[in-house]
This record gives sequence, structure tokens and C-alpha cells, in this order.
Amino acid sequence: MTQMQQVNNGVDVPDFYAYAAAPLAAVEHHGDFIHLSWGDGQRLHCHRFWLRENALGLGGIDPATREGLLDPADLTDAMTIAAADLTDQGDLSLLWQPEAQRCTYHGGWLRHIADGQHLPESWLPKPEVWDAQILPSPPRRSAPDALESDRDLCEIMNDLIRYGVCVLERAPSEEGFLNKLAARIGPVRDSNFGALWDVVADISLAGDAKTNTTANTGLRLGPHTDLPTREIPPGYQFLHCLINEADGGESTLTDGAALVQELKTHHPADYELLSTRRWVFFNRGPGIDHRWSAPIIDTSGAHALPTLRAFYPVRAFPDMPEGDVAEAYEALRRFHKLADDPRFELTFRLGAGDIMCFDNRRVMHGRKGFSGSGKRHLQGVYIDRDEILSRARALNRSHGPDVDRKSEMGGTAG
Repeated sequence: MTQMQQVNNGVDVPDFYAYAAAPLAAVEHHGDFIHLSWGDGQRLHCHRFWLRENALGLGGIDPATREGLLDPADLTDAMTIAAADLTDQGDLSLLWQPEAQRCTYHGGWLRHIADGQHLPESWLPKPEVWDAQILPSPPRRSAPDALESDRDLCEIMNDLIRYGVCVLERAPSEEGFLNKLAARIGPVRDSNFGALWDVVADISLAGDAKTNTTANTGLRLGPHTDLPTREIPPGYQFLHCLINEADGGESTLTDGAALVQELKTHHPADYELLSTRRWVFFNRGPGIDHRWSAPIIDTSGAHALPTLRAFYPVRAFPDMPEGDVAEAYEALRRFHKLADDPRFELTFRLGAGDIMCFDNRRVMHGRKGFSGSGKRHLQGVYIDRDEILSRARALNRSHGPDVDRKSEMGGTAG
């Protein structure tokens, strides 16, 4: 018997988690569905094909990978449930035909589905919208602790999901440290800037073809999100300050979720224009030609919060009816003024050893202009949102604080 079988009372489950016992109180079989209920009134309705797909020992789930083996084309009407009972431990036992073979489904595993713990939003904190009054400064955590402690890393992941931002302190001022941090989270997303990229700002480069990004100048960068030129922009950005001796150059952060809320409430016509009229975003660096057309507030994704595409240096062309262009520009102007409004924008200075981490599709970041001869060197990486969410779920299940593990949805499987 494997360790997982021992934890799950000898019953295999279709994943690699351990489940507490949750004995079923009753089972009913009607047509294509098995109806399950627990003593506290919770119910779950399971289609026979879904149960067959999740059967271990009948070609449904591979015991090694815990992945499904059944091609939907191989599901047949001959796959029927001859009997549905409960074991002495309260697990579900089904007699499958035509094999005349029984399969047991762990009650705790079934209960986690009934409670919605199988849904993407489960095991994650809910996003909290903020402005400069609600969140006067970003949450701050220890960078060294993130490398050593899963519990500390879990808190960082939860900050990034809840607020979209966290600043790590006391990181060593050494190039490449972000690779060590990323190794604790997930794969780095590469781009035309490289997997690990430098922001070595030189005020002499403004208007110079030697740089392919405004970030490598001393110019002000208004609130923006990176790489809207991609079909799916990078999810999270990590910026490690190695040295910052420049005069000026303070960092800014604005919660795009708060801007969307403000527009919906007070400027609904602007929100409609910003979320439906499209613009072409175009990387104009030598030797590259990334392009994508989408609204500034892109609601096309499945995530609860929209993706903001708001980097004016690469917003190149209106992609909308000519009659909408003037109003779209008015809405765009209001949007960017709000993003730079002190009511919504945090302003602070990054020091050597600080790492600014933020949701690149939610939180708009920027930089005040700077001058002088002092050095300013940052390194950055992108990590996709999928990796942050995956790591957070795994950590919250094993090390995390009390986050909202349940969804209000659920109740039907298949």
C-alpha cells in the first residue's frame, strides 16, 4: 500500500492530494446520474461518464500520472452502473458493467468537489481592490526568508494575488538573484528582452537608437503595463533594484482594478469605450515586430480581473470605426489621468536590495523622470500568472494561512 493510500484510508484518488474522511450519508441512482448527500445537507450530482472517467482500475485514471486515459470517443452506452452503494467508511462504491467490476470513490475527494475546492479560484485569497488610502504602501516581506521558508513564500504569493503587489526587502545586491527567487516559484517567461533583463537607465540615451525601450532612459514613464503587444501579456513582473543613486526616478503603482471600478461607477461611457474599442499595440524595436489588437481594458480572459493593456509607448494605431476615435481618445485621457491621480497612485523609492513584485496585467507601474550622474540599475523577470496561482494553491494547501478554500459554485460533476 502506498503512502497516499494510507493517508486516504486505502482508497486511491485521481490526484496527488490527501483528503480527510468525509463519510457519505446516502446515495441514489437515477438515470445517468448518481446523487450523493452528506449528513450536513451538502449534495453532489455526478454523471456516469464523469464517474467512469475518474475510475481507477477501469482505464479511467492512470495510477502513475493521475491523468485521464479515456478518449471521449470511447465512451459508450454499454458503460453502465449496475449498483451504487456506500462502504463501511462512507465512501462511494459502484459496480460497473460490462466488466462487473467495483470501483471505490473516496468520500473526502467527492466532498472537495461538492464544496467547490476543485475550481480555479479555490485555495487562493480573493483579490482586494485598493487605492492610496486603503493601501498607503505595498506589503513588505523578507527576500532571504522567501528562499528558505515555504510559509513565508506562501505569504508573498498571497499578497500578490490579493493586492497584486508586494515589495521584498534585504535581497543581496547581486546580479542574477532573481533567478534564485524564480526557482522557488516557477519558470521564467522569456521575451525579446531576454529571460533576465536589465534596466540600466542612461539619461543620454533618450532618442538614441542604441536602446529598444524607453525604460533605459531617464524619461518619465507614466503608469503602464508591460508587453500589451502580446496575445497574453506576462502575468507578474519582478524588478530587483541593484543600485539607485539617480536624482529622482521614484517608482509608482496603481491598482487597475480600482480604476475599472471608478470608471464603471462614475464614467460608464468611458468604461464602455475602453473595454470595447480596440487599439493596435506594436513593438518598434530593431528586428522585432510584435503586434496585437485589443481594448485598453481587455475582458476577454477567464480571470475575474480584466487585463489592462496600457503602455502608451507601444500603443500605435486606433483599430476602430473612425467615428469612435475622438471619444476613445477622451476616455483614454481620463483613464491615464486617473492612473496618475494621488488618490490611486502610490509613490515610493526603491533602494538597493528591494524587489518590487506586481501583477503586470492588473497593477500599472511607472517611474518618475530622473537626472544626474548617479547610477540606476534594476534587473527584471516575468513569471506567468499560471505559475503564481499554481504555487500559491500548492503552498496554501500545505503551509498557508486560512484563505477562502471554497467556492460558492459546485454541486454538480459532469
